[in-house]
Amino acid sequence: MKVHQLMNRSVEACRPGDSLDAAARVMWERDCGCVPVVAEAGSARVVGMLTDRDICMAAWTQGRPLRDMTVGSAMSHGVTACRPMDSIREALSILRAAQVHRLPVVDADGNLMGLLSLADVAREAEREHASRKADVTDGDVAAAVEAISRPRAAGAMVQAA
Repeated sequence: MKVHQLMNRSVEACRPGDSLDAAARVMWERDCGCVPVVAEAGSARVVGMLTDRDICMAAWTQGRPLRDMTVGSAMSHGVTACRPMDSIREALSILRAAQVHRLPVVDADGNLMGLLSLADVAREAEREHASRKADVTDGDVAAAVEAISRPRAAGAMVQAA
């Protein structure tokens, strides 16, 4: 099974110059916990990811209203992504190694095509329970959850901008 078969194609992105309250509104309206960040000036090139936790930590560390802070001040800059033709096993490996719950799906130029979440993979594993040859097993999902949930090293903590 390939990433493009499970990814969510209906993804709203934000830009580094957007306010954090605008990004939080997108998360509320779309019922999601993260938003890909694309480059300024109409580009679809992914330059970061912003999670609900990033917004909370920025509010706490910067001590200002969300409307006065930008997405660029809180987003993760190191983008870990996958490609539409990657296998689900490859995507799970990336999720585990990066200890993240969601991956932007990008084309060869880094342009946003969709989003793949661990929840998407878990739902597929559930659907495949009756299948003799499952592409995604419960064990695959469990291993990813365990790796993602493992505490990071103290030196790997991210600091707000």
